[in-house]
Amino acid sequence: MTFLHLAFYSTFTLSSLGLAFHRTHLILALLCLESMMLSMYVALSMWPIQTQATSSSLMPILMLAFSACEAGTGLAILVASSRTHGSDHLHNLNLLQC
Repeated sequence: MTFLHLAFYSTFTLSSLGLAFHRTHLILALLCLESMMLSMYVALSMWPIQTQATSSSLMPILMLAFSACEAGTGLAILVASSRTHGSDHLHNLNLLQC
């Protein structure tokens, strides 16, 4: 395992651990999701260089597009929940109450 692989795996693992353990605010959950997507984007961008492939892959561009859509949706949910509930605390959001 090279240093790059270790860095990508540790970044993704720390982001997922942050998402699992720090679930107080919605903005923290969104930041953890964005760091997971960023580590996957960098790993997918460096993959053709590591394998010495001659063609570029379309997968990093698709990952970046989905990441932008996820960020926009997350921020829209953040704004909507802060307007209706007054804060972005995750314990105030309950799916059983509509």
